[in-house]
Amino acid sequence: MNAAFLGLGMLAAAGPINGLAQAAELYAPETLDRYFKLEWSRAGRNVNGYVYNAGNRRAAHMILLVEGLDGSGKPVSKTTTWVRDVPPNNRAYFEVAVPTAAAYRVSVQSFDWVEDRLDRRKAW
Repeated sequence: MNAAFLGLGMLAAAGPINGLAQAAELYAPETLDRYFKLEWSRAGRNVNGYVYNAGNRRAAHMILLVEGLDGSGKPVSKTTTWVRDVPPNNRAYFEVAVPTAAAYRVSVQSFDWVEDRLDRRKAW
């Protein structure tokens, strides 16, 4: 039993293992503008709309940032929401409750490109 704890201690001391950790991909604004278009509006206490994916790959785990702006255009609030799946060459709906503000700005914060495997598709 002491050997098992010693092995774990040595493993922890060795630091992170490269195979287990993944670094987030960063995308330039030009890349985001090329592949994604946001269409949204305020409806009551919510901001809702669609994110359009112009790419040939599925975008998953997307995080959108909704910023509430004051009269001069400065952010006064920030709200995030998840969009689970945006199919290739298609769109996905989102809706999020937001604090009251003079105006809003919506942007894509992060996402993952995923391969659209044939075994994931429904058989028609």
